[in-house]
Amino acid sequence: MNKYLLFLLITTSIYAKDFDVRDFGAKADGVSLDTQAVQSAIDACTKNGGGKVIIPSGKTVLIGTIYIKDYVTLHIENGAVLLGSANIDDYTTDTHKNMYKNEPHMDRCLIFARNAKSFAIEGYGTIDGNGAFKNFTSKTGRPMLIRFMNSDNIHIKDVTIKNPAAWTSAWLYCNDIVVDGIKIHSRVNNNGDGLDFDGCTNVRVSNSSFDTSDDSICIQASLQDKPSKNIVVTNCTFISKWAGMRIGLLSRGDIESVTVNNCTFNDIDDSGLKIQLNEGGEMKNMSFSNLVMKNVPRPIFMTFAQQKACVDAPEDMYPMKAMHHFVFNGIIVDNSALDKNSAIFITGLPNHYITDIQLNNIQMTVSGGGTKVHAEKTDLKEYTLETLAGWWPEFHLVGTLPAYGIFARHVKGIFISNVQIKTVKKDERPPIVFDDVINSSVNHVFINGNPILEKHIIEKISHE
Repeated sequence: MNKYLLFLLITTSIYAKDFDVRDFGAKADGVSLDTQAVQSAIDACTKNGGGKVIIPSGKTVLIGTIYIKDYVTLHIENGAVLLGSANIDDYTTDTHKNMYKNEPHMDRCLIFARNAKSFAIEGYGTIDGNGAFKNFTSKTGRPMLIRFMNSDNIHIKDVTIKNPAAWTSAWLYCNDIVVDGIKIHSRVNNNGDGLDFDGCTNVRVSNSSFDTSDDSICIQASLQDKPSKNIVVTNCTFISKWAGMRIGLLSRGDIESVTVNNCTFNDIDDSGLKIQLNEGGEMKNMSFSNLVMKNVPRPIFMTFAQQKACVDAPEDMYPMKAMHHFVFNGIIVDNSALDKNSAIFITGLPNHYITDIQLNNIQMTVSGGGTKVHAEKTDLKEYTLETLAGWWPEFHLVGTLPAYGIFARHVKGIFISNVQIKTVKKDERPPIVFDDVINSSVNHVFINGNPILEKHIIEKISHE
């Protein structure tokens, strides 16, 4: 293409609302690096007052880091692929950083926005991070696929996002987010989180599917003055090598007003709902309803502990604030194919209680197989700073629980009603164990079809 024709195409595009990246010099052959052409289309689009930057159907557009700007819709047409470069040098270093400690190898990213407003990524095409081990390791650097920072009014719709070298996305301190109808598949490298919302408000995630090598959705708060709140997740499906949803870990700021409903969780290696406060924020007011889980070892795993997760953590340990008001209602769990370590596990620390929990209308099928030795176990480790030794409050530190249904420790105000638990094999453990639980009520609990009185199914150990 001669320079004059290229000039005419670009000039014409500036006055259009659609900006095809080929008009800006993209070869779209999956081999030539088209970063500059895509960025030129984005720049022209925002300068023109907004519109669509088109990744054309049937084409593969290879890029390094690009920057999304105001009023731009990155439209990936059906059959199109936006492909990340396999060369770490094609990823810039001015895309902020990963907010977790000890992970600077994940600072770079493919698609970045900072201080942008009203932008979108949409279409039935694919964003492929090209992030396999052969391309990226911790030594070379492992770019995230998407990072948005301090931005407002963001939409991601209908796209398939796959193969990130690290997290699929990090949303830092953003407001007014809609994610709808997307698919995330992140299995080609480690730490393949799906959607990580950090200090974000007014978030709606719906009608989406996740198959991830780490937590599918995370809600966290790395800055004390940037809470995560007003977050809704609905009509989603989760498969994960770690947790379906993790709320916390990064928790310097407050996390509150979260609802999750009408979702399925299948073949989760660690936990379905993993809710963990440990960095000095406050966590409260969350509702989880109408959930179906199969092969999910810990349908609910809650910890209130002390640990530093943030890369910018101060030297002094954070004070412990509060973790309170959680409702779990209408949950079906089928763990019949798993081992004896599948149960609901809720634990605070001595004198630092998780408070005000409701567990209602729950059906659980567990494998059973626990012995009298497991039932008499009393040496369960606490998630103290010394026990954690710099790492996260994970289940493996505790091991087999002395209950096969629900184990709650250091909790004030737990109310359990309409719970059915069935065991495939005989289990010598009680179905429910309370350890240092103050103010509890258990009603209408059925074990293998038989109603059981509270005094027969609960051990109460008080440390008052």
